[in-house]
Order: sequence, then C-alpha cells, then structure tokens
Amino acid sequence: MNKNLPLKPEDVVDRDREWDLLAEFVTDPDPAMRLGIVSGRRRHGKSYLLQALCERVGGLYVTAVREEGRLPAIRRFGDAVAAHAGLQPGTLRLSDWREVLTNALDVTVRSGAPLLVIDELPYLLQHSPEIPGLLQQLYDERQRGSGTGVRPGPRLILCGSAMSVMHELLSGTKPLRGRAVIDLRLGAFDYRAARDFWRIDDPLTALQVHAVLGGAPGYRPVAARPHPNDGFAAWLTRTLLDPGRAVYSRTETEYLLREDPRITQHTLYYDILTAIAQGASTPTKIGAALERQRNAVTHPLDVLESTGYIQREQDILRPRHPVITLADPVIRFNQLITLPQAATVEQGFAEQAWQAATTTFNSKILGPHFEDLARSFTRRYAHTLLPGGLPGPVGTTEVADPAARTKHEVDVLALALGERPQAPRARIALIGEAKATAARRGTGDLQRLEHIRGLLTGQGYDTTGATLALFSLHGFYPDLVELAARRDDLLLVDLPGLYGGG
Repeated sequence: MNKNLPLKPEDVVDRDREWDLLAEFVTDPDPAMRLGIVSGRRRHGKSYLLQALCERVGGLYVTAVREEGRLPAIRRFGDAVAAHAGLQPGTLRLSDWREVLTNALDVTVRSGAPLLVIDELPYLLQHSPEIPGLLQQLYDERQRGSGTGVRPGPRLILCGSAMSVMHELLSGTKPLRGRAVIDLRLGAFDYRAARDFWRIDDPLTALQVHAVLGGAPGYRPVAARPHPNDGFAAWLTRTLLDPGRAVYSRTETEYLLREDPRITQHTLYYDILTAIAQGASTPTKIGAALERQRNAVTHPLDVLESTGYIQREQDILRPRHPVITLADPVIRFNQLITLPQAATVEQGFAEQAWQAATTTFNSKILGPHFEDLARSFTRRYAHTLLPGGLPGPVGTTEVADPAARTKHEVDVLALALGERPQAPRARIALIGEAKATAARRGTGDLQRLEHIRGLLTGQGYDTTGATLALFSLHGFYPDLVELAARRDDLLLVDLPGLYGGG
C-alpha cells in the first residue's frame, strides 16, 4: 500500500482495494480534471465509502433526492457548494446546472481538496438529462489544467444504484464515454468479511444469515445481528418474516425491483422470478411457465441479469445452455419462502410459516448457497492449500458416464491457472463436491470423486495434478479424515474451515 495515501478509517470494513483505488484517484497531482464512476446495488455501502473518503480528504459530497424537482435540486446543490466555500446558504444564486457544476468544481480546487462526489446521479437525470453533456463540456475545458500547473485538477466521482443508468454513462455515443479513469462496481462483502462485519461467532449462523441477506452491509443497521441466545430462527421471524419491518422480504424485493428504471412491468418481472425460483432454468422453460413465448422473456431476463438479480451459470467444461438461477439472496428467500406463505406471515404467524418452510429453506436455499460458498472458497482461499497454488476459472459441470448411462453433476470444478473455460484437454486443478445435508461425508463420497476424475481423464482432460475436495456442513467420518492425512490429493473442508478456522 502507498504510505502517502490517506488512511482508510477504521469504521470502513474490508474495501482495502477499493479505498486505495479511490485514494490514488483523488491524490493524483495531475492538473487536468479527472472523472470516476462508482456503481453498485442498493445497500452495498457505496455512500458510506464515498462519505468516508470525502471526510478524510476534505471533499464535497452531495447526494440527489429521489422525489426532488429540478429547481429545488439546483438550489440545494448551490447551498452545499456555498457551505463548502464557507459562505451562507443562499449566497450563490445559481440558475442552472452548468453554473452549479462549474462553481462546485472551482470551489473544491480552491479549497485544496479537489474532490466532488455526486451521489445517486440517476435521480438527477430523471429531471435533468442534460447533466452528462454539461460534464463533458466542463471535462474537455479542464484538460489543460488550471494554467499554473501547480494545483491538481478537480476530481469528480459520479455514483448511483440504478445499475443500468450508471453503466450507460460510459457506453456507445454517450457524452462521458472515454473520459472516466475509474469505473468501480462495488460488490457485496464476501462471506468471510460479512461474518466479521455482522460479528457472528457461530459459523452456521453466519452461513444462514449470508444465505438470506448475502454480503450487503446495509442490511445490518435495519436487521440487527442475531442474538447468540436467540438463534437464527428467532432472528429470521422478526426480520425478513415480519411485515412491520423495513427489511420484510416482500417490501425489500419490491424496493429492489423499483431501483432500475427499466423495470416497469412489475407483475411480469415478479412472475419471472417466481418461475426461476420454482426451477425453470432456461428462457424457454421460463416462458412456458408464464404461458408466453421465449422471446417475450428475453429482454426482462437481460435486465434482471444486468442488475444482479439473476445469474446464468455456464458449464465450465462444455458449451451448453447456461442455467439461470436467482442470485439475490433476499429475492430468492422472498420467492421461495415468503410469497408462498404470505397470508400466514401477514396474519402474524411467522413462526408457524417458518416451521412449514424449513425443508424448502434447507434444500433450495441453504444447500445451493453452501455450494456457492464452496466455489467462492476455491476462488479466493484454496490457493494456500492446493499443491499448484492459485487455480484458474472455477465453476460447475456435468460429466457423462456412458457405461452407467447417467451424468454426474460436479459442484466445484477448478481449471489450472491459465486455462480457458470449455477448452478441450484442459488441465484440471480441483474436482469438488459440496453437501449441506445433515450426514457426515465418508469414503463413499471420495470414491465418487475418484470415479469422476477417471471419467474426465478418459475424456482427454489432464487430471494428473487435480485435488479432490469434499465440502461438508457437518464434517467427516474418522476413516476419511485419517485417509486425508496420508494423501496429498485430498482436501476436506468443513464449515469452520470454510470460514478460515480449523
């Protein structure tokens, strides 16, 4: 880390790489203006990070308001610029956005902290679509610097949660295309950082919370962390299954869908999400579930994928149709648990609804989520345990078994570093199985992996350096543990190990 960069505040959890990137952007001494874009899903902590950056370097942070009109927004931004310059509110009587933006950039440069952050820009664009064009003019005018070559030029960061709007800022023939130094898409915390952020000691509770809320840090203030004496079920029934809470999953799902201006037919999108939750995994199957043609759901699926609400999982070894699944944990919980029991929940019987839904939760939420975390572990942490070090692409696959006339689903498959997905005769670094069932894993599971490795070898893949990995929610039988101690090609990962302990 560059010791000359402003230090990240202690209350900003994780985000080391993002902080350094933004700090380098702000402290660049170049006298020309520089532009950065920060986008990310709601509750991912964008505003918190950028406010901390402004406070650390003395920059100007201004956020748009959803329902605010054009003239009130201009007046409020003007007052913020005046306050930053040490003037009384109303001192700057600015009539349009060009005057507001010009004064804001000039004031930050003169203050010695040339950072201006405009948060939730998409709200402004609803009534002031001219802003990107004005910023293009101001950017181009300031590429020769201030004329003295002494002061750094203005640093402008545009931020927003409407992913489609933010991504289009730099696309095609848009005014700001080719002008941004940074295009940072802020994701959620990974599962280990999320556990630390929530301060949950028990790894099973941490896994369950992550399965329903993911790593979005913005949920902790509104959901509070589970009390050690209460347990996950009690916490869940008074948060995601409490209609009086802001984090109630039906309320939150509707809010999430309304974040993107492209989502206008909410009933259609809701039906698509429900169809995916119930197992429809291709556009054709989703269309059939809705009694619509395949092309009627193609655009909505693209929108849902671009916003991160669904994902298409490609087979890492062979080209075939990608499998569509729900990616957002809150939406997945809502479609699978809350909606089917909405009447019971909203009559105040959350505990009974949860008891009836536990089987669905374990099989359709916790199980797949555990598999997701096994793949995350392989990408981010397994390199310290694998003989070959850092693996390459990680995903899933199906392996044909002609003799048995069946196919074997592989939960975790990692190619060797440098290999490309779907390349013939690729080197394989890891073949893994992840099970969240109550049973411990034994030598039978190992034999299945050995059989799959043999099939892959017979199909031309290089498995000479492949590690066999078993991920288990409830541990392993002693004979398998003893066997793993004697073999270099066998990796056992239990729940504590998944979280970095044991």
